[in-house]
This record gives sequence, C-alpha cells and structure tokens, in this order.
Amino acid sequence: MKKIKKILIANRGEIAIRVMRTCRELDIETVAVYSEADRTSLHVRYAHEAYYIGKAPSSESYLNIDKIIEVAQKSKADAIHPGYGFLSENAEFAERCKKEDIIFIGPSPEVIVSMGDKIQAREAMTAAGIPVVPGTDGEIETEEEVLAVIEEIGLPVMIKASAGGGGKGMRLVKDHSEVVSAVRAARSEAKSAFGNDAVYIEKYITSPHHIEFQILADTHGNTVHLFERECSVQRRHQKMIEETPSPLMTAELREKMGNAAVEAAKAVNYYGAGTIEFLVDNDLNYYFLEMNTRLQVEHPITERVTGIDLVKQQIHVAEGRTLPFKQEDLRQKGHAIECRVYAEDPDNNFMPSAGKVYKISAPLGLGVRTDGYVYEGYEIPIYYDPMISKLIVWANTRDEAIARMRRALYEYKITGVKTSIKMLERVMNNENFIAGNYDTHFIEKNVEQLLSDAPKKDPVDMVIIATLIDYLDKLGSTEANTKEFTPAQSRWKKIPYVNHF
Repeated sequence: MKKIKKILIANRGEIAIRVMRTCRELDIETVAVYSEADRTSLHVRYAHEAYYIGKAPSSESYLNIDKIIEVAQKSKADAIHPGYGFLSENAEFAERCKKEDIIFIGPSPEVIVSMGDKIQAREAMTAAGIPVVPGTDGEIETEEEVLAVIEEIGLPVMIKASAGGGGKGMRLVKDHSEVVSAVRAARSEAKSAFGNDAVYIEKYITSPHHIEFQILADTHGNTVHLFERECSVQRRHQKMIEETPSPLMTAELREKMGNAAVEAAKAVNYYGAGTIEFLVDNDLNYYFLEMNTRLQVEHPITERVTGIDLVKQQIHVAEGRTLPFKQEDLRQKGHAIECRVYAEDPDNNFMPSAGKVYKISAPLGLGVRTDGYVYEGYEIPIYYDPMISKLIVWANTRDEAIARMRRALYEYKITGVKTSIKMLERVMNNENFIAGNYDTHFIEKNVEQLLSDAPKKDPVDMVIIATLIDYLDKLGSTEANTKEFTPAQSRWKKIPYVNHF
C-alpha cells in the first residue's frame, strides 16, 4: 500500500475545492491548476500550491494532458484526482498517468474505454444479465438498418451517440418521416462533440424515472452500493435537482437494483467510486442506461444519508486499501436533496449569466451544506459550465427536507448575475414534486408555473432591494477611486499559494 502525500486536482470550481477539503482532513497536500480566466478562482487560493496551465478555453488548459502531467511532475504530486467533467473519463489521460507512475484516482483505462462507449457498455451488461433498454446490439451503419430496428421495436425511439453524454448526439424519433434527419443530426453532433459519429438505437421509454446507484469497489474484489439517487428533474437531459431516497423506490426494488448495480461493476472489474444509471418505467421495470466512471456532481446527498466521505474512499482505494465496510453495514438515514445553482437566466431561455458577483448571502442552519466557489467580487468567466454551487439539505423525512430546502433557497441571495434560485424555489413549491409524482418530463410539464413570477411578493424583498441599491452606490464610490474591486483576503488562510506563471 502506497500512502499518497500530494494530490493534483485536474479540475476547477466547486469540485476542486470539494476534493481539497477532504485532502486537508487527511493531511494530504494539494496542487491546483488554473487557466487564464481562473487566476482569482477560490480553488487557487485554497490549495497548497497553484500552477498556471494555459489560456481560458478548456482545450488549452483543463484538457491539456501534457501540461497537467508536466505540472504533476514539477510539483512532485503522487496522484491526480480528475473530479468530474474535463478529463475525468478520458482513458488516454488515465493511461498517461499510469505510464508516468502517477496514481490516477479512478478506474483503469480499460474500464473507462469499455464503459465510455455506450455500445460496448450495453454489450457488457447484456452479457452480465443486467436488463438493458430494447434496441440495437451495436452501431447502426445504414438508414435501412434504422428502419428495420424500428419495425421490430416500434416507435418512438431514441437515436443516441455511442460516445455521448450530457444530452449531446441524441434525437427522439416519433414518426417515420423524422428518421433520416434524426440520424444525420445525431451523427453530426456526435462527431463534433466527441470525435466519434457512431450511433445506436434504443426504445424510447415514455415517462421514465432516472435513478442511479452509487457504487464503491476496492482492488481486492469487494464491491458495495450506497443506495440510489432520484435524478428525474432535468432540463435538456441535464440534471437540476436530485434526492435520496427516491420517492418511487420500494424496498424490494431497491434490493434488486442495488444488486444489479453491484453485479454490473463486478462484470467489468471496476474499482473506485462510480455510478450505474437506470431508467425505470411506470411498472417499475428497470433498464441499464450507462455507467459513469467517476465521481458524480450529486454525490453529496449520498454522503449525507450514509455518513461516508466518497472522496476519502476514492483516495483510500487508490492507495490500495480494502473497503472498511460491507453491504450489510450500510444504511440510509433520513432524506437529502440537492439543488444545482446555475448562473443563468431561466426567464430568458436559460442564457448563461457571466459577470461580477457583488453580494452573496449563503444559507446556514441545521442540515444545510453549500458546495460553491464564487465569492463577493469574483467575476464568473464565460468559458465553463454555468453551475456555480450546489445546495444540499438533510432532514429526517422527505417533507422536512423539502421545507428545509425552501427555507435555504429563500436565504440564498446572489446579486450581480442572474441565477436559477427562484426557479428552484418554485420546484420546491410544486404540488407534483411535493407528492413525489414526477419523471424526466417534469420541467416541460410544469414549465409555465416554474418560469412565472411568484404569485405573492414577500415584503422583505423591498428591504433587500433597498439594501442592494445602497450597497451598489457605496461600491460605485469605492470603485471610482480604484482600478479594480479587490475582495478581502481570507483570514483563515494559513499557507500562501505559490503562483507559478
């Protein structure tokens, strides 16, 4: 077993800080990397060391494998944690780490390849006896093949990119007249986004629930699941709100799906933290959707109901340790909900809202956790994902958790940029969500209510507006005498970061 002493986090924003927090608890030094646009980002300040790796576009910085490996070697990092997004599911990156004798905190390159390709993943799950959505066994080569498959399984169907993710390279086909254009569009988008235009077909499940199981495995053959997360509140296939336990779940279904998730991981010799994603229909039939070979954005709600630090377990597995618990030791306690807060304008077609953050009032209190990276005076760059924080609450029951999330969202004030906070509040007040009666079409079914102004204005809002006007007026006076607004340095900072240009 090799003790890791220094970890480079090949990421930015809230996930970089999240990983660094666990590292500090483990007395592991951290190395941040940053682009031109992230010179003042909080993860740069939080790390023990920070290195500049390139210009703002991610292709010239956070996706630059050579540069990140160079920094890891220069800083003498033992390991690299990729977070999620960017290089987290890049087999070439994992292989390069292995070649350079740097521990990659994640699964093997071979597993990343097999599970990253949706066609290979379907084949592996079928061989393991895991139910998959009816569709093609492999890549479709011609439009005639598409028509033949549709004749067999019926409409509607989903054309999906083999190397896809995040909703890219996907097209819903409801009519035979749409087939040709849908295949061409899916291929084109897949080629542009992933450099691979291979597509396949799945039967489109009406009113599906998106439920995923967190799995954790060590290198000694031990694999467990840490229960499910309900991820059906989505917009354009991007998750917005997650909760655990799922309101759809029964004890019997949880056991069956949990066992299937463990078997799926074992079938590909998986180790580390990962997620098995399923679609569940109204009759509680479940089908394998995909495997994410990394940490998920929504992992904090699993941590909250199980009491297990997933990042800590990732690091321990990478060191060669055995999992300290068995499946029968794990329990779900209470209910947790996560809301993703985006810097975007829901009332203007969800346009990103980059710019300077003037004021933040973060929610506090029992059972509230905020994972974010923006601070007062920080300017949100235009180059990256608009998610700026995750708000997580926990309570003994689902009803209490919803009430706590309402309160937390009410307290959460960010000025200077548009955010999705108000929309998230409306979800928490939606009768279908409260009843647990929702699926992946929740947003489109309730869009009118979710995007409308709240029916009743709170008089306190006028006080907030008046305070903001006064604050901005004073800020303007200050900025008139300074070249740039400079946020106060954190008082808790004990170790200055090394600024390597």
